[in-house]
Amino acid sequence: MEDRAQVFNKELENYLQILNIPSKLKKSMLYSVKAGGKRVRPILVIASYEVFQKNIKKTISTASALELIHTYSLIHDDLPAMDDDDYRRGKLTNHKVFDEATAILAGDALLTYAFEIIAKDNNLTDIEKVYIIQKLSEASGPKGMVAGQILDIEAETKSVSLDELITIHSKKTGALINFSVHIGAYLGGASEEQLNYLDEFSSNLGLLFQVQDDILDIIGDEEKLGKPIGSDEEKEKSTYPSLLGLKGAKQYRDDYAEKAQKALEKAGIQGSYLNHIIDYIAHRDH
Repeated sequence: MEDRAQVFNKELENYLQILNIPSKLKKSMLYSVKAGGKRVRPILVIASYEVFQKNIKKTISTASALELIHTYSLIHDDLPAMDDDDYRRGKLTNHKVFDEATAILAGDALLTYAFEIIAKDNNLTDIEKVYIIQKLSEASGPKGMVAGQILDIEAETKSVSLDELITIHSKKTGALINFSVHIGAYLGGASEEQLNYLDEFSSNLGLLFQVQDDILDIIGDEEKLGKPIGSDEEKEKSTYPSLLGLKGAKQYRDDYAEKAQKALEKAGIQGSYLNHIIDYIAHRDH
């Protein structure tokens, strides 16, 4: 994961370096993009494509656009009006380094620039561009990630059911992960049946990612996480551990991992990098 992230980072940063835009805006955008991260979503795009094809050049713009949208969501998530966080990945959050107005505008810029990158990619056909933009808009917009974010805010300081929690995370975290896998496989030429099973795989992978996040917020290492632990409890958020206990949350994590593996088997995909990503996400420590 780390090796692939390093290779991808150079491609991603180049999309921003070439921009001729106001200096402060560019610095703010680059600050959050270069702040690190696991790059799980773009790596999933590439890994899903590699199941079917080997030349990953066709995936780079889409993977980069996706990470820009993910980065914008983190900048906005950290704002005082949202989660009000001072640190992200061990560094001061964007609005703490620059200011709130610049952070908001940097997020806006990353979001809109993402679609320009896809539209200008000569490696994609017009049909592919329209499909990608449609799917990415759905995943990141009012039916996907943004819906999950507002449901998450509304759930603070009140108890929600496990089904409601799953709905929140299926949108807030899962929608972009689902897009990652689906679009990589689509560009690689997966069949309709395979895409359906891969959607099942990614749905469980997204929930797996979130339940491990919740677990790490209790027992994680602050230095490795790059942020304080216990923030979910402090904000009175409903989480898997708060609803199920730590042991129950770990059981759900293992169940999601097993379901994800079985979905790959049904898709006829075994021994691929996707199998390793399940293990990585289930046992990550940051």
